[in-house]
Amino acid sequence: MIELAGKVILVTGGSRGIGAAIVRTLAGAGADVVLHYGQNRDAAAAIAARLAPERCHLVRADLGVPGSATGLWAESVAWRGHVDVVVNNAGIATSVGVDDPLERWTSMWQETLQVNVMALADICREALLHYRTRGGGTIINIASRAAFRGDEPDYMHYAASKGAVVAFTKSIARGFGRDNVVAYAVAPGWVLTDMAQAAIAVKGMAALTRDIPMGAMAPPEDVANVVAFLASGLARHASGTTIDVNGASYVR
Repeated sequence: MIELAGKVILVTGGSRGIGAAIVRTLAGAGADVVLHYGQNRDAAAAIAARLAPERCHLVRADLGVPGSATGLWAESVAWRGHVDVVVNNAGIATSVGVDDPLERWTSMWQETLQVNVMALADICREALLHYRTRGGGTIINIASRAAFRGDEPDYMHYAASKGAVVAFTKSIARGFGRDNVVAYAVAPGWVLTDMAQAAIAVKGMAALTRDIPMGAMAPPEDVANVVAFLASGLARHASGTTIDVNGASYVR
């Protein structure tokens, strides 16, 4: 069993889907969790209410606003005086294609890169500076199989953002290993969350799972369990790697 007692872990985008499963799993393993949310405080509060009240701290930040990540980090550190692990899970995926007007194309690319890359990079920067004062720490970035195999034409910007996350994570591992910092990426395929339900409603479950050899979308707990393992420190020399959770739909 994974044991995370004594660790303070920040999870961005923790109020729904994969993030909510990560929060529950980490707290269940004994961690003190900072649950970041963007808009839905009720959903975040409902998750926290099911955990020990002293073990989950809510912090709101709109990561679509440049610079907001630094305030999020400061509030997270203030709760317990430090953060041992950061899980950058927050991300957006909004459809836009080459046939859309240039204004919408540009806006969606900028918004996606701000949330999925720039806010993540800002949090990682704060974490690295913090970890240098504490003799090390752990960064876990949630990427996507789209980083490796690409995505549909209407989600090229999403795939590009996740490719950046993977490259950035590798750079952190290589550049800060001597500072006792470890960094990992986790790359899910389709995960059965409320976001996936919207796609299911349009395309149907059969179409979305046709190329998944296991025949089903991954439960969010599969991703959460991988994150908990990486957060435990039991595989430090796996730093720099990406772990796929996609039912063998893309095997590297």
